Amino acid sequence: MGEKLKTLRLNRNLTQKQIADRIGLAISAISSYESGMRYPSYETLIKLARIFHVSADYLLGMTDTRSIDVSCLDDESIKCISQLVDILKGKTSK
Repeated sequence: MGEKLKTLRLNRNLTQKQIADRIGLAISAISSYESGMRYPSYETLIKLARIFHVSADYLLGMTDTRSIDVSCLDDESIKCISQLVDILKGKTSK
């Protein structure tokens, strides 16, 4: 999990302090998560997943699939996003 968390953070050009401030933790906690010395609580894991727009399963290494929260979108918008993802993957949309 630590490596994924660090990669996600660096890809978004965020510091450990910025992440720590967002979820109300000390920088040392984020450092410990990234180094694999500690694991976050369930509550913190959910906050991290929301910050990086990935699933908790992705952070925990249970899947390599990242996800995007589309719960606030209507069905037509979700369909459009699905078609865009297919195009980006090189698939043809039907």
